[in-house]
Amino acid sequence: MEYKDYYKILGVDKKASQAEIKKAYRKLAVKYHPDKTKGDKALEEKFKDINEAYEVLSDPEKREKYDKLGANWKQFEQGGAGFDPNMWGNMGGGGSTFHFEGDPSEIFGEGGFSDFFNMFFGGGMGSGMGGGRTRSRRQPMPRKGHDYKVETTLTLEEAYHGTTRMLDIDGKKIRMKIKPGAYDGQKLRVKGKGGAGSHGGAAGDLYVHIRVAPHHLYRRNGDNLEQTVNVDLYTAVLGGKVTVNTFTGPVNVKIPAGTQNGKTLRLKGKGMPVYGKSGVFGDMLLKVNVVIPKHLTAKEKELFEKLREMSLQTH
Repeated sequence: MEYKDYYKILGVDKKASQAEIKKAYRKLAVKYHPDKTKGDKALEEKFKDINEAYEVLSDPEKREKYDKLGANWKQFEQGGAGFDPNMWGNMGGGGSTFHFEGDPSEIFGEGGFSDFFNMFFGGGMGSGMGGGRTRSRRQPMPRKGHDYKVETTLTLEEAYHGTTRMLDIDGKKIRMKIKPGAYDGQKLRVKGKGGAGSHGGAAGDLYVHIRVAPHHLYRRNGDNLEQTVNVDLYTAVLGGKVTVNTFTGPVNVKIPAGTQNGKTLRLKGKGMPVYGKSGVFGDMLLKVNVVIPKHLTAKEKELFEKLREMSLQTH
C-alpha cells in the first residue's frame, strides 16, 4: 500500500493554515474537476487524491492523527514493534471498526477513498492488523448535476414577436421557445437540461441569458418603444398628420397645431409586449423633431417676412 503525502498533493507546507489549505484545494478542484477532464482516468484519480487530501487536512482531528503517523505509517500498517496503538485510541487487535462520519461521494462523487485512507481513517485494518473488520460503506448520496449557462442574442423584432432557438448542449439539440417581450439581460431557466446527475440525482438546469441587439429605428425603454418623428414646419405650426411605423404596421398620427420641437406624443399599446402577460403592451413614444426648411424660394422668403412683420405688430 502506497503512503500518500497529502501536503504534497495539495501543494502546501506542513505548517499551512486552514485558509491556505482551503484555497489550494479550491484551485485544484476547479482545475481537475471531471467536467473539465472529460473521462481522463489519470486526472480523475488525481481529483480523488485532491479531495482525499482535503478531507484529512481540513479536519483538525484527522490532520493531527495524520501528522502523528508520519514516518511510522509502515509500522501502523504492519502492526510491528515500536508502534503505539494507543496513539489512535482503541485500535488493538480486537477487531474494532472505525467509521468516517460523512459520505465521500458528497465530496467527489463515484468511488471511495484510497486503501491508505480507509486503513487509517475508516476502513478495514488489513491483514497486517489481524482480525480487522471492513467497515460497511454507506450508499452514495444522490447529487444534482451542474447547471449550464449560455447566451443568445435576439433582434428587437424577435423579442417583440417571440422566437425559438436551437441550442447545442453537450452534443444534444435543445429547442427553446422564447415568449414575446423578452428583454436584454433576462435570464431564462430550462429545468433539467444541465449536466447529468450522479447516483440517481436530478439533472442540473440550463440558464439562458438573453441579449437584445439595438434597433435602427426604435429605442426600448422598459416595455415602451421610443422613436423620433420628423415633422415639417408647416404641419407643426398648422397641425396635420404624419405616418409612423410600428411593429403592427404604419399608423397615421395627428399632430396638433402649434406642436413644439421635442414634444412627446404617445401611442397607447404600440410598444413591446409585456413578458408573460398575454395581450398587454407598452406604448410607443414619439419625440417630435420639427424640421426647419433650409432652402426658401424668393416668394417663400417674402411671405415669411410678412409673417414676421404681422407677428411683431401683434405683440
